Amino acid sequence: MPYFLQQVAYTTEGWTALVKNPQDRIEAVRPAIEKLGGKIESAFFSFGEYDIILTLQMPDNVNAAAIAIAFAAGGAVRTVKTTPLLTRAEGLEAVKRASTTGYRAATAG
Repeated sequence: MPYFLQQVAYTTEGWTALVKNPQDRIEAVRPAIEKLGGKIESAFFSFGEYDIILTLQMPDNVNAAAIAIAFAAGGAVRTVKTTPLLTRAEGLEAVKRASTTGYRAATAG
């Protein structure tokens, strides 16, 4: 099943609601992810541009987009960024295949 990195940033209102009523939002969103056939691999709070970082397994791009849209539509987050991930084996295979494409860069002599 494909992997995805999901980076989530809360709105001020989202943080205000969590401060007033602290709760594990990872466990709160787990059923929605699982309903789409997905699985949370790992989840972290983070400093910086994003507040929550998830690594997910989702059946496909459509389901990964669906959960991102659901999060964004809820109103508690200001940004959801979803990045498809390759396993090391998939990345290595992509590098190997790149050499067989016949692509020639514009800067090639």
